[in-house]
Amino acid sequence: MSTPIRLAAVLLLLPVLAGCELLAVSPTGAGGEPDYGRPLPPGELALEKVTDPALYPDFSRGFVDKASLIKAIDGTLNYFGKPSSEQWFPYLDITHERSIRSLERFREILEESRSGEELRAKIVAEFEVYRSKGWDGSGDMLFTGYCQPIYKASPQRTAEFQYPLYGLPPELVKDKFGTPLGWKDSAGNLGRSPTRREFSEGKLAGRGLELFWLKSPLEVYIVHVQGSAKLELPDGTMKSIGYAGKTEHEYTGLGKSLVEDGKIPRGKLNLFAIKDYFAAHPEDLDEYLNRNESYVFFLATEGGPYGSLNIEVTPYRTLATDKKVFPRGGIAFTETRVPNTAGSISPFHQFVLDQDTGGAIRSAGRADIFLGTGPQAERIAGGTYEEGRLWYIYVKE
Repeated sequence: MSTPIRLAAVLLLLPVLAGCELLAVSPTGAGGEPDYGRPLPPGELALEKVTDPALYPDFSRGFVDKASLIKAIDGTLNYFGKPSSEQWFPYLDITHERSIRSLERFREILEESRSGEELRAKIVAEFEVYRSKGWDGSGDMLFTGYCQPIYKASPQRTAEFQYPLYGLPPELVKDKFGTPLGWKDSAGNLGRSPTRREFSEGKLAGRGLELFWLKSPLEVYIVHVQGSAKLELPDGTMKSIGYAGKTEHEYTGLGKSLVEDGKIPRGKLNLFAIKDYFAAHPEDLDEYLNRNESYVFFLATEGGPYGSLNIEVTPYRTLATDKKVFPRGGIAFTETRVPNTAGSISPFHQFVLDQDTGGAIRSAGRADIFLGTGPQAERIAGGTYEEGRLWYIYVKE
């Protein structure tokens, strides 16, 4: 999550719960296609201030389900109460103190307002609006979804459960921000981390780092992309795991590889198409999984799932972004679309909190929405792949 991952568009992150990079096809930009993964120039941030209120989105549409939004705000305020949150500010002209005031005032006007129009008017009067530049300065972004899947698992290896989820190895070196740096050998020298193939072939076998065992390598891979999972053990007990760290290798999307090789048509790509393909072609599974050299490790958790701010994420209210270019904990407003439980696509014009990091999201052109826990959330996340736009609001000085 966090740091996030945390099924969405690419079997993406966490804390990366991050997401749904599983499906995400990162366009190359060739032939006029949007390159949503295009990095910003060095030192440039994702947001810019909008000075003309005529260019604001219609914030009144976000006046729904106040309870879940207030829950997400309160979680973020808890994060800002920790001294460690101060190190990420200022962001543009946004200070740590201004971020807190923005959350507190937005919570107040949310409770005071009796209609969407009243809420919109108060935002226009009291807040400044910042727009995401998107992948090319136009504001256009790709929104995907992520979830916390539920799988059957075993605490021991059995004939049915053969594929492990590992805890964090001591050899993996990270900096103080959690960014992976590499792998320390027995002499203390820092080098590259093993690849997914090396781990799959037993790099950590026999060291007692196995937390749980799953039925298939594809399930393991999906948990890696989502960054968390709930696991149902043979005795009916439910256990939770969350993101502990990942190797420094670049993420390669499974969906992207299958589309590029002509295995799944671009317009038909979703999680279920991927599962169906490998059910029909199990001989291809290892090859495609191992193309993604990045590997994720886990820890046992209570409650959750948790995002990269180490607070519990809220379905339809938590957003995962690239924290190198977006501000932590910000109040954001989305204009995109998300599948609904009836199987069609609905507008998603909602307030969200930037509480997580996308493990495979590395640009101003991407964002990942947390869509809940379990099979239904997995279906919705697996079908979320929509363009849209994103704004942040901060109280006026």
